[in-house]
Amino acid sequence: MKRRETLGADLTPIIDVVFILLIFFIVTSVFKKEQLALMLDLPSSSAKEMQVEKKQVYIELNEKTLAIKGKEVTFKNLENSLEKIKDKQKPIVVRIDKDVKYERVVKVLDLLQKYNLNNLALITNKN
Repeated sequence: MKRRETLGADLTPIIDVVFILLIFFIVTSVFKKEQLALMLDLPSSSAKEMQVEKKQVYIELNEKTLAIKGKEVTFKNLENSLEKIKDKQKPIVVRIDKDVKYERVVKVLDLLQKYNLNNLALITNKN
């Protein structure tokens, strides 16, 4: 009498499929860098670099639009968002397009000063 060997399921194709799916999801995923909403042409500067923290508030300003934390807003909505900030030492990062009229820049700076948000950094391109 011959003994029959029990046959087990071959796991090699399953492992191959799992690795292919893993590679697919890694390659197609989007890595989020910053919450930026506007494409800005920043002015150049030779000032020293500052360290970027994750809990900073980003404000972006160009000739026609304004954004905070990656979402386009109006000046009224910006004021409401700034009013809700409890930590007055929270870093505020402002990215301003080099073609923006000075009046719009002053309007944003006035709002920051109104709510005592003085920990301010203006972002520029390196020389």
